[in-house]
Parts: sequence; C-alpha cells; structure tokens
Amino acid sequence: MKLALLAIGLLGLGFAGIAVKILFKKDGKFAGTCASNSEYLNKDGEPCSFCGARPDEMCQKDEVK
Repeated sequence: MKLALLAIGLLGLGFAGIAVKILFKKDGKFAGTCASNSEYLNKDGEPCSFCGARPDEMCQKDEVK
C-alpha cells in the first residue's frame, strides 16, 4: 500500500511540475519538441519525422498551439 501511494505521489508531482512549466512559459509553448532532431538520437542527420525540420533547424510545429 505504501508503495502504491508513493508511486501515485511521484506521478502527481511530475504532473504538477509540467503544469507549472506550462503556466510560466510564454503562451504555454514547449521549445524544441522534436526529440528525433537530437544529435544523440539522430546519427544519420535525417529530418524530423513529426514536422520535417532538419537537425540544424528548430521544430516547425512550435508555432502551432
């Protein structure tokens, strides 16, 4: 029972952290949401599978809310 309560508490803390980030970010936007654009994950230099941005570009979907 203690483990379940601990897990629920940690999940709640994580959600609260995300909510605080959304509240304090301008327009609630997250910058650089293309994980496949990371140089560590994309060794071949392929464009983002989500928005088509190349590794040297910012995510093109950041402008959409």
